Amino acid sequence: AGSTADDEVPSEEMFRRLLLSGNHFLSTALSIALTKLSLRVAAELGDAHDASKMMTVRALVIICGCLEFGRSCHKEKSLSIPNMSQDHQERLLACINVLLDPSATALRKLFLTSSREVFDKFLANKKDAEKKSAGSEDADFKLVEPDHIINFRQLRSQAKLGSAEIDLDDDADISKAAGLTGATAEDGPTQRVHQLTGFTDMIYSEAAVTVHDYDIVLEILMINRSSHVLTNVSVELAVVGDLKIVDRPQSCSLAPGGSQNIKTSIKVSSTETGHVFGNIAFEVHGSQKTSVININDIHIDIMDYIKPATCEAAKFRRMWAEFEWENKVAVTTNIVDLEAYLTHIMKITNMTCLTPLDFLDEDSQFLAANLYAKSVFGENALVNVSIARSEGSSVGPKITGYIRIRSKTQGIALSLGNRINANQRIEKPEEESKGDTVAVAQ
Repeated sequence: AGSTADDEVPSEEMFRRLLLSGNHFLSTALSIALTKLSLRVAAELGDAHDASKMMTVRALVIICGCLEFGRSCHKEKSLSIPNMSQDHQERLLACINVLLDPSATALRKLFLTSSREVFDKFLANKKDAEKKSAGSEDADFKLVEPDHIINFRQLRSQAKLGSAEIDLDDDADISKAAGLTGATAEDGPTQRVHQLTGFTDMIYSEAAVTVHDYDIVLEILMINRSSHVLTNVSVELAVVGDLKIVDRPQSCSLAPGGSQNIKTSIKVSSTETGHVFGNIAFEVHGSQKTSVININDIHIDIMDYIKPATCEAAKFRRMWAEFEWENKVAVTTNIVDLEAYLTHIMKITNMTCLTPLDFLDEDSQFLAANLYAKSVFGENALVNVSIARSEGSSVGPKITGYIRIRSKTQGIALSLGNRINANQRIEKPEEESKGDTVAVAQ
């Protein structure tokens, strides 16, 4: 009693209605299915069998009808249906060619076996990615008691050990929370030390930079290299970028050969490359003249805030279409292997490759891959790598192409582009470079 008009329409009529409504994807899927069925029948019974010939002819009639309808949609003024895209037309033409040419064994293998193998690998990779993401979520999830203390490092008091102030916060626990427990010795504090002044200046200074998720701590060491007492020693800092100085360093006095450690915090609001610059002002005891030493800039690296992440392919395409900021970087590198270059880009940008590389052939001359990362502030970074290897160069194989970076904010796109431009070439060992020089000379 409650049936509608669509329920009374036969399934064949409904399918035809969908095809005539301009669903070209359905036409392509139908043509590929008919082609595979015809090829399987021909493989079982032989191309000369009457049933095989009959099925091939019927499949060709349907495929040609879908192709002709897709090409002539715009001629019907009463129908507001767009024309079939070039990709769909090429798929239908490939189906027609493989059915009309019994000697096209490579195309037949592609339709019958290769496509299924690739699809099986795709499903296996998708399951592995889901297991890894589920495992990472379980590993990051931590149960705590409801009365567990929440530590705010900026609000905690500092204890004094002699003349030095010690932050009571445990940096090791913060590193574990940030997932940095597997860092090697090369990623240790030595890479975070910046020399601020020269060895011949009256005050030698260097800064140890500790980067947390949302703020940066500068521990500045100052050493009096003169034989005079220096008073009113103050460090004046300024920032460029989306940074903000939370607390200003206090003034102090330095005895001859004495040293002093001071700390200051810088708040980070977004993922953007920044710079910290300034000077050290002081007075010599007994003199009213103020001397100023300009300090070297401290570069805040964007990679401290970008973490590898994964997302679905549909979500990546949607964000790619929505994000308005794009930075296009030309590939100029001395790496000649496509996969090695992609791995190098993933390493210097701290990103995850969303494109499975299991299907990449060793003799492949081109590569296209999507990379994804997320900042600690929840900002998304999308990268598309499209490269090709050319053999016709006089200096040997060479990789050419472009890297496109998209993000919602301009800072991430520009900062990632600058980092790729500065690090996409790798330094050769001295022995290898000498060997190349000798070979050119000979």
